[in-house]
Amino acid sequence: MAVVVVLFLLVGSIAALLVSGGGGDDADGAGGQEEVVPLPDGHPALELARRDANDPLALGEADAPVVMIEYADFQCAFCGTHARGAHGMLVEEYVERGLLRIEFRNFPINGPESDAAARAAWAAGRQGRFWEFHEAAFAEEFHLESGRFSEEGLTELAEEAGVPDVERLLADMESDEAGEAVGADAEEAMDLGITTPPSFLVNGQPLQGARPFAEFVELIEPLAEAAEGS
Repeated sequence: MAVVVVLFLLVGSIAALLVSGGGGDDADGAGGQEEVVPLPDGHPALELARRDANDPLALGEADAPVVMIEYADFQCAFCGTHARGAHGMLVEEYVERGLLRIEFRNFPINGPESDAAARAAWAAGRQGRFWEFHEAAFAEEFHLESGRFSEEGLTELAEEAGVPDVERLLADMESDEAGEAVGADAEEAMDLGITTPPSFLVNGQPLQGARPFAEFVELIEPLAEAAEGS
């Protein structure tokens, strides 16, 4: 019973914080963050970070002081805005310095092509090309269900991403394992009360929408400092 109560409180608090952020897709931001108070060791939100050194859907050291979990849909326009903007700056400024780990979670909510893209991205990861696929998929703006993630579109994206065996990718994405992996990511997001991608948990601290780089900095800097000082 105690575990259920803790999980309920965790879900409620994260959902409330995501909703209270308001205007989550305003790329210009709406001001600074509240004072960041790191969650205590053992908090359930911190346990969501998988820290698997072999996870192809993650960037950065497994023991980085800050882990950012990103819930995203490859057909989400604001996810694309983040991928083409703040994501690269986060990698350069924090991931490459060993301060930040990014763990991607598939959260396909925009129809069949979203699901196909998520499965294909997972399959690209099986060949060590997830992040190259991620970059190709988000490289430009496009309309929902445009055919970008049809079989033909996915073949082109896989080739652009340098996936060694495209036929294997097309087969892997239809596997039960692909469905289970994508489903587990999506279920995690829904269990947390997340309804809109992109949504982020930065050492358990929620942030929603295609936020400007500065807002990520306002979270990451104090969290990294607190973790390194503990």
